[in-house]
Amino acid sequence: MTARPDPLTVEVVDLIGTVVARFHEEYERAAAEHSLTGAQARLLRLLAMESMPMRKLAQCLKCEPSNVTGIVDRLESRGLVERRPDPADRRVKLAVPTTEGRATAEHLRTSLDFAREPLGRLTAAERTLLKQLLQRMLGMGDAPEGGGSAEGPDRSGA
Repeated sequence: MTARPDPLTVEVVDLIGTVVARFHEEYERAAAEHSLTGAQARLLRLLAMESMPMRKLAQCLKCEPSNVTGIVDRLESRGLVERRPDPADRRVKLAVPTTEGRATAEHLRTSLDFAREPLGRLTAAERTLLKQLLQRMLGMGDAPEGGGSAEGPDRSGA
């Protein structure tokens, strides 16, 4: 039998869900301002961080490679992405953002306003703590600044 989550955990999960929903709404709105779909905008953002093969893009976006091919085709026709042979394996094609594609991805990234104002009400220390907690939840962080265990006390109840 699985233990029921405590009320605080349920409330935090609900709040995270609300943040995620607002993020997606804002991202779709920002993408539309560039005549992009949300999927096109997400793919462009991924490529702005690192050029990658179609198969890896499909894994990152959790979709079929054929879907990625269509998205890249549309972005390529707009001059935002191009395909290039992978220097490590010329049989593989990399999707690479153009200069305009990188600029569009950066504008998308910086135009997400829904959290900017609420985050601005937090102190720098609170924003740093929030960042560290989110990284820890995602398994990305090392020990928090100032020492201490990255794992913290056991809260599993076991």
